[in-house]
Amino acid sequence: MHFFRKKAATGAAPDYNERWLHYGCLLLGAAILSFGMYNIHSQSRITEGGVLGMTLFLHHWTGISPGVYSFFLDMACYAVGYKMLGKDFLKNAIFATTCYALLYRAWETAGYLLPSFADRPLTAALLGGVFVGVGAGLIVRKGGASGGDDALALILARLTKQKISRAYFFTDFVVLMLSLTYIPPAKIFFSLLTVTLSSAVIELLQKQKPTAAKS
Repeated sequence: MHFFRKKAATGAAPDYNERWLHYGCLLLGAAILSFGMYNIHSQSRITEGGVLGMTLFLHHWTGISPGVYSFFLDMACYAVGYKMLGKDFLKNAIFATTCYALLYRAWETAGYLLPSFADRPLTAALLGGVFVGVGAGLIVRKGGASGGDDALALILARLTKQKISRAYFFTDFVVLMLSLTYIPPAKIFFSLLTVTLSSAVIELLQKQKPTAAKS
């Protein structure tokens, strides 16, 4: 009896609930992001920027699997992120990345749940941008990352003191410009539209961080 009173007095229960909400938000972000990436990006063949786009670019010119490049680039971004952003970032990032991978596989098993927008690239770009922005935004808002793209943007934002939306757009823009060497300009245009919208949504979610509760 005294044990439970002590727990309540020290505020352990609220901390426990807050932890559940924290990881629940990371899980929700990973679910939204993976859903959009599989059901919209995958079907519509929307080209990626950032680390993922770089792996596709390197694969095209070297023939080495994107999975190999992805592992090393993500690990490099996470290592720098750990050094600059701390242990909590790495813990959140590992959790969110694992959830994203498992959920993406789950969507693959379930099959496409949305119709293909391949013949409507503008719709695909706008809808995809919303899903990516909300999903990644929820993860970043809680101090995590779903992959090297998020980690790189957070690192650049910290180094340059710029808004995170600008950091996201810069990394995506550079890679998409490189992708012009093997991808038609029309596809790059719609990808730029997607990353512009998703960056703005992420910035919006970052600005709406809840303030600490008053005691």
